Amino acid sequence: MEIIKSIIFGIVEGVTEWLPISSTGHMILLNEFIKLDVSKDFYNMFEVVIQLGAILAVVVLFFKQLFPFYKNKGNIKIDKKIINLWGKIIVACIPAAIIGILFDEVFEKLFYNPVCVSIALIVFGILFIVIENKNKKAKINSLEEITYNIALLIGIFQLIAAIFPGTSRSGATILGALMIGVSRTVAAEFTFFLAVPVMFGASLLKLVKFSFAFTGLELAILLTGMFVAFITSMFVIKFLMNYIKKHDFKVFGYYRIVLGIIVLLYFFL
Repeated sequence: MEIIKSIIFGIVEGVTEWLPISSTGHMILLNEFIKLDVSKDFYNMFEVVIQLGAILAVVVLFFKQLFPFYKNKGNIKIDKKIINLWGKIIVACIPAAIIGILFDEVFEKLFYNPVCVSIALIVFGILFIVIENKNKKAKINSLEEITYNIALLIGIFQLIAAIFPGTSRSGATILGALMIGVSRTVAAEFTFFLAVPVMFGASLLKLVKFSFAFTGLELAILLTGMFVAFITSMFVIKFLMNYIKKHDFKVFGYYRIVLGIIVLLYFFL
């Protein structure tokens, strides 16, 4: 039964991690209805480390855009454009990394509750609708056009998500990128790439705090959830990239508002 539950968690993680609708908000609701029969410490680690499966989907789908080494006439070459891209990714990750390491537990105690998550869902849902209504022709239409300054600005938006659960990491970075003038496609791609170091770092931090002290069942639950999150993410990322070529993000804004209201009503009534 716990393995079946972990499959459900993996599906929800794989869907909500990449769509700008907040995986945290969905996980809170899911945990209310389908509770894993595990310790609190394990669950706190599980809901973060399950993201490693989702990360792997990005690495597989965008391998050529992320891996800088290639063979040319038998010699190993380095793609300078990809190295430059990784430099921008690292710069964008610095704000969230510093604050996350220093204040992760503080923010978790202060803001990891249904009310804060609901408010973040609703506020950023409204912002998505407002920004998309005012969104004009994008100024930045390729990853190469993202400068280090722009990368840092997007990283600051990512920091908002690190502080306030329910904001959605992908939602915050995509919204920030749109406000700066980045096209929807490039904003989504850069958001996916930012997830690799951010999620890997967050997962490693949780595993270290958990001391890797798994029982056999706990390890099976975690690996199952990660695998399902990976498979689900493969489909969801492809869907989102195709969807935003013809549509905007407003539908996700409306969804966030509705979900935020549902979470508030559920926990208050």
